[in-house]
Amino acid sequence: MSNAETSRLLDGIREWVEIETPTYHAAGINELMTLVAGQFDAIGAHVERVPGRDGRGDHLSITSPWRGPKGDNSAGILVLSHLDTVHPLGTLATKLPYRVDGDKAYGPGISDMKGGAYLAYAAYRAIAADPKLQRLPIRILYTSDEEIGSPTSRALIEAAAEGAKYVLVTEAARDGGKIVTARKGVGRYDITTHGRPSHSGARHADGRSAILEMAHQIVAIEAMTDYARGITVNVGQIDGGTADNVVPQTCTAAIDLRVPTMADAADMHRRLTTLQPKTRDVTIEVSGGMNRLPYEETAAGRALFDHAKHCAREFGIDLAGVHSGGGSDGNFTAHKVATLDGLGSDGFGAHTLDEHLFVSSLVPRKMLLQRLMETLE
Repeated sequence: MSNAETSRLLDGIREWVEIETPTYHAAGINELMTLVAGQFDAIGAHVERVPGRDGRGDHLSITSPWRGPKGDNSAGILVLSHLDTVHPLGTLATKLPYRVDGDKAYGPGISDMKGGAYLAYAAYRAIAADPKLQRLPIRILYTSDEEIGSPTSRALIEAAAEGAKYVLVTEAARDGGKIVTARKGVGRYDITTHGRPSHSGARHADGRSAILEMAHQIVAIEAMTDYARGITVNVGQIDGGTADNVVPQTCTAAIDLRVPTMADAADMHRRLTTLQPKTRDVTIEVSGGMNRLPYEETAAGRALFDHAKHCAREFGIDLAGVHSGGGSDGNFTAHKVATLDGLGSDGFGAHTLDEHLFVSSLVPRKMLLQRLMETLE
């Protein structure tokens, strides 16, 4: 675990971080995709570029040239990484420049998740350089829209998972280096109340307030949060009315739902889609559903975690697992394929102007990814 190797990893991560890639900035994402594609092409990987759509950036599908241990195209390892960030364009220059302060390296998206995305490249590069380390075929997906729910990459991820035996997700580690072994499912719902407009002075009694109805519904929706079951329901945005002197005709609210199990997802979907109005002559319209299914622990997932713990012991790490409330692209695969998440760099402050990774975590986390790629069979 030399200082020279740490420096090389930091230099590579810095190059990726200093190309700003907010999800909406397709030009920046595509600039970084071009850089990443060139780096993999230079070490002999097969690079397929999937054009972006709906104003989003491109995706990259990287596949290794080697076959499985029996010389066939047997199911291999799928690595999931995203290169988009939540930080607006200009953050690098004005608010969060790349810098290293002791054991902390700062920059927009450095923890979530360019650090982990680069470590996947570094681990693959080490294996590509030594045929003795090449076992299962490896495929790495670099996507451009994870931060907004993966609307243009989900189908690509799910199709790739069909041909995989294992899925490794390079999202940041949790709480001092813990691996993520389960994640809550994420539901997104839009609720609209339809009332009847009227002049709020002259004909107030004729109106039916959509905002009043929504107030009733918000109280009921927020009351569905159940910490004991691990269920949270959050009304994040509301919008309604047309003018101060008009009884409001419509009101909308955006709902974020987090659930730990498929059974909870079905229960909460039923409850949200059968809401009943409390106000006479007002109707309710509900749309949406689960954006990411719950990533529950499975026997195959636990076996993969046990293997990762064994690998980590080789460099003195007692690897622990944790359940996360946030979703990731691992939610799309865990119910089908043995999946491990949180394999990226350790860090803190994701999505904030304090975002940083811990420099001391880079070599151990790169080695963990590499050992998994070398030893899974």
